[in-house]
Amino acid sequence: MSRDSGIHLRLLLMLFIAAPCAPVLASQDSEAGIRIDVPDTGRINIENYYGAVTTEVWDQKHVVVYASIPGAPFRRSPIVIEKKEDVLLISVLRTPIDPQVEIGLAIKVPATAQVGINTRGGAISFKGAAAGVSLKSSSGEVRVELSPADNLNLLVRTTTGSITSELSSLKSDGGRVLSGRLGSGERPFRVESESGAISILAKASPSTDRVAPPVLIKPGVSSTIAAGVPAGTNDVEEVDEGDIIRVDSQLVTLNVSVIDRTTNRGVMGLVESDFRLFEDGTQQKILRFDSTSAPFDLWLLIDLSGSTRDVVKLIRQAALRFVQAARPSDRIGIITFAGQPTVVSPVTLDRGRLKRDIDNIDTASGDTKLYDATDFAIDRLQSRSATNRRTAIVLMSDGLDGTVPGVSGQEGSKLPYRELISKIHEFDGVLYTIWLNTYYEALHPQDTQPEAFDMGHDRMRELSEAGGGAFYEVERLEDLAGAYERVVADLGTMYSLAYRPSNKARDGQWRSIRVSLSKPTAVARGKHGYYAN
Repeated sequence: MSRDSGIHLRLLLMLFIAAPCAPVLASQDSEAGIRIDVPDTGRINIENYYGAVTTEVWDQKHVVVYASIPGAPFRRSPIVIEKKEDVLLISVLRTPIDPQVEIGLAIKVPATAQVGINTRGGAISFKGAAAGVSLKSSSGEVRVELSPADNLNLLVRTTTGSITSELSSLKSDGGRVLSGRLGSGERPFRVESESGAISILAKASPSTDRVAPPVLIKPGVSSTIAAGVPAGTNDVEEVDEGDIIRVDSQLVTLNVSVIDRTTNRGVMGLVESDFRLFEDGTQQKILRFDSTSAPFDLWLLIDLSGSTRDVVKLIRQAALRFVQAARPSDRIGIITFAGQPTVVSPVTLDRGRLKRDIDNIDTASGDTKLYDATDFAIDRLQSRSATNRRTAIVLMSDGLDGTVPGVSGQEGSKLPYRELISKIHEFDGVLYTIWLNTYYEALHPQDTQPEAFDMGHDRMRELSEAGGGAFYEVERLEDLAGAYERVVADLGTMYSLAYRPSNKARDGQWRSIRVSLSKPTAVARGKHGYYAN
């Protein structure tokens, strides 16, 4: 991270000696910790697969990070912070630290932030309400302190764990899902643990106790200071970015649906150890694994160009079938397009709202700008709050962007097709395409020519291949609803893997990806690779 990159960070690392438990935050007026400005989007992603994460919402505009490595000297910090244009990524690497040592993170975040936190077995503690929150742990306990006045739309899920709540408006009946609203319910707050206990606690009154700030440990120096000894004011030092913060290669996320080749049915119940992942033939360490039960944020992207009211009626019916078939935990948004994209409904769990918004879909005017609309949908997903949800786009069109040779009299997209393909390769989500046959015989040179229909079909297939999804052909509009249902079924077989490439070079070259499975008849289908830009 160079000083010329335009990233102006005030970086202070405080690593302190403590008992092996979640780290304790310093008092809010303390200047200890790594202090980082938040991107304009307010997005913060935190990953710690080697320990606990304790987070507190405060009234400052920046983030402060503390790390706890009990009794362990270190040569290189395991904390990796990547500040990009639209997101702040905070993650922990095991490499420099003894495998038996738990690495704890304690973080303060602004109330205006969109926060996503992921752990594996480590506990998550979150106090307060931010603009958007998603907490996810495989087996760790999750404890959340909230107030009835926090104005949250809360969804809590566990696969095999337990849910308890101290808030009278959010009582759990011993089930696996708890949902409800606090206050006006304006801000999303999602909590998920596969097998850990989830506790919703009533926020305590602000404490007047002052917690001593952590003690500064310099890289490569072993500390003999006893736990709990406060640091003097002179112990806080400015450190050069190169001393502590390392900009590492970005995590690569891969979504794969697993099919049994003998039955052509989806394979459920696989675990991380069933997968082996290779980049350019070299096996990679899987750092994050999401099973088929993990929810999605889904965008329906619907081509309305040239549609009559009768056609739109059938499109509405098909969209409703998609909403009805999707899992309750999947959030759905709808975008229609012709000359320009229009957000009909934002991503939401509210099925009633989706039905009302679908009923309002009407004809649209303008030339077909398919590539621009797809680019718009990708940007919407990538700029969303840091929910750590999986993402997918389901595109329905005949593929006849106005730029396709043989399509007459249309302006078409500003984004070239090949640039869209490159962007889809970089997209962390999945892209499904449903090709609708609108072929008619050209009776005039100004009519759309047969080769244009063929190219529209082939490009829709290529878009799905680049996006790691499936391609469906629909000959009649009446069959569209069935295609949507097949997409939903395929999403139910989708696993998600993430890894940090062992090849750190960002040379723009193609990196091929291969996934093998322990089940001999199982086949993984997804993206074949990416460009290392």
